[in-house]
Amino acid sequence: MKNSLLFSLAVGLSISFNLQAQQQRLNFEQTQGRSSSLTTNLNKIYGWSDENHFVEKGDKNQLYTIDISSGARTAYTPPSKSNVEVMVIDSDVYIQYGKAKPKRLTNNPDKEKNPTLSPDGKYVAFTRNNDLYAVNVLTGKEIRYTNDGTDVIYNGYSSWVYYEEILGRPTEYRSFWWSPDSKHLAFMHFDDTKVPVVPLNGSTGQHGYVEKTRYPKAGDPNPEVKIGFVPTAGGDIVWADFNEKDDQYFGMPYWSYDGSNMMVQWMNRGQDNLKFYVVKPETGAKKEIYDEKQPSWVDLDFDGRITYLEDKKHYILKTDRTGWAHYYLYTLDGKLVNPLTSGKWQVKDLVKVDEKNKVVYFTAFKEASTRTDLYRVNYNGKDLKRLTFGDYTHEVEMSPSGSKFITTYSNVSTPPKRTLVDNNGKIIKEIADSKSADFASYKIGKTEMITIPTDDGYNLPAVITYPVDFDATKQYPVIFSIYGGPNAGTVKNTWKKADLQWWANEGIIQIEVDHRASGKFGKEGVALMHRNLGKWEMKDYITAAKWLKAKPWVNNKKLLITGHSYGGYMTAMALTFGADYFDYGYSGAPVTSWELYDTVYAERFMDTPQENPEGYKNASVLTYTPKYKGLLRIMHGDMDDNVHMQNTIQLINKLEDENKHFELMIYPGGRHSWRPAKSKHDFSERARFYYTNLLDKPAPEEVLK
Repeated sequence: MKNSLLFSLAVGLSISFNLQAQQQRLNFEQTQGRSSSLTTNLNKIYGWSDENHFVEKGDKNQLYTIDISSGARTAYTPPSKSNVEVMVIDSDVYIQYGKAKPKRLTNNPDKEKNPTLSPDGKYVAFTRNNDLYAVNVLTGKEIRYTNDGTDVIYNGYSSWVYYEEILGRPTEYRSFWWSPDSKHLAFMHFDDTKVPVVPLNGSTGQHGYVEKTRYPKAGDPNPEVKIGFVPTAGGDIVWADFNEKDDQYFGMPYWSYDGSNMMVQWMNRGQDNLKFYVVKPETGAKKEIYDEKQPSWVDLDFDGRITYLEDKKHYILKTDRTGWAHYYLYTLDGKLVNPLTSGKWQVKDLVKVDEKNKVVYFTAFKEASTRTDLYRVNYNGKDLKRLTFGDYTHEVEMSPSGSKFITTYSNVSTPPKRTLVDNNGKIIKEIADSKSADFASYKIGKTEMITIPTDDGYNLPAVITYPVDFDATKQYPVIFSIYGGPNAGTVKNTWKKADLQWWANEGIIQIEVDHRASGKFGKEGVALMHRNLGKWEMKDYITAAKWLKAKPWVNNKKLLITGHSYGGYMTAMALTFGADYFDYGYSGAPVTSWELYDTVYAERFMDTPQENPEGYKNASVLTYTPKYKGLLRIMHGDMDDNVHMQNTIQLINKLEDENKHFELMIYPGGRHSWRPAKSKHDFSERARFYYTNLLDKPAPEEVLK
């Protein structure tokens, strides 16, 4: 018996040693996704073509339909109605049907922007020189709706702060909307006359140039905005019954299904009162149907706030007014029917509403704040059921009927897989697995989900990647990556990209941590940031830093924190306010003082500088420069029209006056991010910084080339 046990142990050790001997580390090219490694890419799913075929994008952007039974793959062309494209070529508007030659619709030396086809396919609306137009696709007749466009008056084209903070970057400044019946165009009219000008100084050419942007900073006058309606064939503008002189905001409007009215979101300048109005396009008359107030702030149109139902009697509202984001069923006149969900957890996205069976499908952070699952619930808020499975983060695409869905799922230890599931949560079949055939032949750093406790009862979610061949008796430097903005957590229980494995190869611990106001603890947690940006983030990041430095396997002189934009702000705060706990910082495009940022964002959380001077002072990096120590690298694009380089200039001015050592990298022509050539330089410089300061050796050539 004894000899048998010894033999078994010897065989087991031999197998283990042979496996380790056969394993190899990922090389640099593999960690950067330039050659095959741990996983293969799963094609992105673009919905379903019918109940039995889903659509995915393959090589060269070709679309394919996949038969869910056989797996057969067939080239796919979208239906003819959606196979119409409008575009701008050499400043003029063109329309293209399928693969036919594009047809020119306009002929004007001034550039047209955002051409948008009407739902009936008969007209294309666009803006030119800040006025709103349309052209009849069949006759080529041009219709001009507005005549007052100037360098400060915009019709159907957003003022900068609306583009950035309210309507969103995907709009590309478009602020006009066809009615579903194609009978009207709704649009926003902006007057930027009182909005201060921010100059951006370009350096190219002999004399350089100045780019001027109307950009309202915290406490400044905002654009005056009104909402207009015009008949498609042309005619008088009908203005919605609001006073554009009021200090207010308008969110993304919603047409009703039949185009008979439009729901307009209105919010006060203080952003703590949101109202919905139904507006008639023929008269501009408005009727209030919803009124929400919160002691901190209310978000305009976050993550699909309103979903109209096809019964033309109800809508579903998403709101976090209880401290947690949930769905509510309302009648069109604003009467609450009942909550659909409730509890100390958050809904994410509405996936499908089965109106026939009165069932709502949605994703939520319910089982854990770091992963998403699919659920269903009845209209009455009862029979809530989880439909996805396991300890995974799921991304789902539901079939047209709602009878089944495809989930692409993963966690920190499981590469993405794809599975077909019915609407009762029963797995029908496995579709795809991204894990490479030789996955087991690679030696990688372990990634795991952890929590870090605070002294006042929070368990901060974190994801940590250890070095390859981690040895708890050794000490390792740490890269602490953050973003840190309100309700903008980054810690997710998903498979991580291979680029983490390069630094794991080099013996660096990598960690992300979400603070109490990241959204992981609902609006209850996020609201703590009201009038106090910087306070709770730094408290929790310092807690994480102290937790790390207390570990015997962490080099407590080599903790580097890094982030961009809000993450750049957090990094700069860490090396000033939190300088006793952080050793190095790599800060991209940081906000250094909130009165330098735009009205909508800064005042949402901080109120105006006039209302909250002490809060602005306490939230400013500039306040804490006397505490600065360690080494901070700041990088900024000189044409950044979002976080102006003025932020960095004011910070380095103080650091210089205080005789503090820091490093600075300017990217000429760079906006809030920069061009590919500059991005390569950025990567190389980051690598040099990490190798020099964390690893005490030069960066290898393969990383820099």
